[in-house]
Amino acid sequence: MKEKISSFILNPKYIFGVYIITAIATALSKYSRGERAYNNYLIFKNVFFNTLKERNLYLSYPEYLDVNHYGVFFSVIIAPFAMLPDWAGLILWNVANVLVFLLAAKKLPFSERNKSFFLWLCLQEFITSSLHQQFNVALAGLIILSAAHIYRKEEVQSALSICIGFFVKIYGIVGLSSFFFIKDKKKFILSFIVISLAFLAIPMLYSSVHFGLQSYVDWFVELKHKNMENQQLGNFQDISLMGFVRRVLGDATIPNTIFLAIGVPLFFLPYLRISQYKYLGFKLSILASSLLFVVLFSSSSEPPTYIIAVAGAVIWFLIQEKKSPVVIAMLVFLILFTCFSTSDLFPKTVKENFILKYAIKAVPCVVIWLRLTWELMTKKYTDKLSY
Repeated sequence: MKEKISSFILNPKYIFGVYIITAIATALSKYSRGERAYNNYLIFKNVFFNTLKERNLYLSYPEYLDVNHYGVFFSVIIAPFAMLPDWAGLILWNVANVLVFLLAAKKLPFSERNKSFFLWLCLQEFITSSLHQQFNVALAGLIILSAAHIYRKEEVQSALSICIGFFVKIYGIVGLSSFFFIKDKKKFILSFIVISLAFLAIPMLYSSVHFGLQSYVDWFVELKHKNMENQQLGNFQDISLMGFVRRVLGDATIPNTIFLAIGVPLFFLPYLRISQYKYLGFKLSILASSLLFVVLFSSSSEPPTYIIAVAGAVIWFLIQEKKSPVVIAMLVFLILFTCFSTSDLFPKTVKENFILKYAIKAVPCVVIWLRLTWELMTKKYTDKLSY
């Protein structure tokens, strides 16, 4: 019996199946509850139709409960799903997102055992994101893929992964964090430029040049407005390092720039350790730091965004050569107060008056990112080529 359980847990094909079944189940669950339950998907699919009609992508249309925050290139991504009936489009959209994430897990330079552990440890956060039908699951996968392709000397594929993420959601640009590990930088830069120009032009083929360019201006304005709106106390946005501090101090006026003035230098300081670039552990640590940083230092972070940060935290845990009691305690802290913080594990009053009110979901990730940053600055990495 123990052998069967162990085989189930440690074999990636089983957890791959669990992810796909979960993606389908969450989509069906949302669809069965009516349009309000899958409102995000309706916003997404209409990015395509609004592009065809050349309607402003960032207005608050009365038939939806929110506003689109993705770039006009997203219309290309969502088009195949938008043209299907909602039930089919919603299911396939969720499945497509998870397939990108699963591909990323498969490409990680981990043993089959650690690939399985990675997916099991990310499962709860995946469920949270999948229930909101958001692009974050695929985006986490794309950021991981951008690095994994670099490790494999696949510069074109890395550039493609970064561009898809960036042109849909700004977060994707963090894929460039592995740039200094690229062997053929000229090939990467050329590929990045060509793909970027293609992505810029493609939506204009079924709208217009003016609409395409104006959409990028409108996108910038919307993101700026959203950033200011997110910083207000009492909403479910800004689940970040900044949001935690602002909530604890009860001061919504504390600007992001104060945090970024400290966080950005800390993020980039490890790059001064050029002698460590050759070690896979250092490269994976930079990837983990990037996945955490992009969520912790964004006022747009919300519970479904944390599939990105948790993926980074789990990578950090799996590359620890010694799983000390402190490291294990940090993982447990992450699982309880990040992964399960918005689940039924905690009573509703605790979630509303403590976890959500003070953005507690961010705290374990902050602790892990600070520990990881210290390691990146002080640890002597080894020649270990796989984990």
